[in-house]
Amino acid sequence: MPSGSEFAIELPSPLVELPGGPGAGRGVRLLLKRDDLLHPEVPGTKWRKLRDNLALARAQGHRRLLTFGGAYSSHLRATAAAGRHFGFGTIGVVRGEEHRPLNESLAYAERQGMRLTYLDRTTYRRKTDPDVLAALTGRFGPAYLIPEGGGNGPAVRGCAELPGEITEDFDVLCCACGTGATLAGLAAGLGPRQRAIGFPVLKGGRFLEAEVRRLQREAFGAETGNWSLDCDFAFGGYARRTAALDAFIADFQHRHGVGLDRVYEAKMMYGLFQRIRTGTFARGTTVVALLC
Repeated sequence: MPSGSEFAIELPSPLVELPGGPGAGRGVRLLLKRDDLLHPEVPGTKWRKLRDNLALARAQGHRRLLTFGGAYSSHLRATAAAGRHFGFGTIGVVRGEEHRPLNESLAYAERQGMRLTYLDRTTYRRKTDPDVLAALTGRFGPAYLIPEGGGNGPAVRGCAELPGEITEDFDVLCCACGTGATLAGLAAGLGPRQRAIGFPVLKGGRFLEAEVRRLQREAFGAETGNWSLDCDFAFGGYARRTAALDAFIADFQHRHGVGLDRVYEAKMMYGLFQRIRTGTFARGTTVVALLC
């Protein structure tokens, strides 16, 4: 692991039971894996995905990180903060046109020292093509490339360590999905008879099935069959919100004292509550929901 000044991660992250949740009276136990508490600037699976990538970047002599994300990307935020802590320059390639003033996520990344650049959506879909990458490195200089959302083998292997930290017996591990990297790693780290469910936050998230399989092959040389996607809770698409979702976030904060990220974790928790209420999980099931 690379060294960074004033940067401390304490593992494992807390595991807490959610009392009075939708499983009460239905025989379903719900636990929260609070990876969001690992670090205020590089929380949870963001750190798990970046850790080995930072070490590789340093070992290969890179002084600059280049990565990709949408306008509300938590990955861009975390990469910017990690770069500042560990002495890397950072370039964030943002999907779509520039809009001023910057939203809170991009403004935060910029404050951390990240240089932001933008690709129109057509070009962004080709972001891994050699000519697009050559143009970016020609403009900004040599850089260690981290895919969107941290989706590569080192990142997936970092996420695979998480299930081993859970000391309670459990049956199902749930996470929000943006690129599929977290789900790919979590599923690979599960034990026998355990399964993972990913809740895509993008409209039409079924495409992530192929991506999860690809990432598992890249990271481990094989796929696992112990995971699935629940695509019914994207709320219209990435970073979209509705009155129902906003009300759920407020109620969750009031009842449980936990603030949910509206782009990712709120959609996963909303969907998970709905599935528990409608009897998707058998009596006696223990579910762990990952907040990251």
